[in-house]
Amino acid sequence: MRALLLSLLLCLPGVAAAAAGFTVTSPDIHNGGTIPMVHVFTGCSGGDQSPALSWSGAPKGTESYAVTMFDPNAPTGSGWWHWTVVNIPASVTSLPENAGAANSTSLPPGAVQGRTDFGFSNYGGPCPPKGDTPHHYIITVYALKVPHLDIDSQSSGATVGFHLHFVTLAKATLVGRWGRPK
Repeated sequence: MRALLLSLLLCLPGVAAAAAGFTVTSPDIHNGGTIPMVHVFTGCSGGDQSPALSWSGAPKGTESYAVTMFDPNAPTGSGWWHWTVVNIPASVTSLPENAGAANSTSLPPGAVQGRTDFGFSNYGGPCPPKGDTPHHYIITVYALKVPHLDIDSQSSGATVGFHLHFVTLAKATLVGRWGRPK
């Protein structure tokens, strides 16, 4: 019974798949805190810059990383993908602020940004409907057991998530919140 419970917990977003010491931090977004305006979507009067991220404690066998940002509270029935990046080499353990810009030169060579639910292939910050309670934006770094995923700039967040499911050794999450009044 205990093994079954543990396996169910490992399927939940934000629960590490294999390495309890795998963590992600950001100087810009504090876990559970409000996301600063510089990281909010331009349509909500923000700066639309991806946050700086650092991670450590990846398990043995990590060959690459991926990063996603997902809003499970979006009123779509399936959430909202704000950012996906794959093929980050195992030697890279951080991304600078605004690495998710269109045509970014701050991403490591070979890294690919997939298509967000905004319809473009770069970071798109929070911008929930007016009057919604603050949404949760789950930033996840995945430690992968493969060096490369066959993902291109038109791959949707759901497609990226599907591929990640099969090759994830561990994941680490950070949750920011943002909402806007009526």
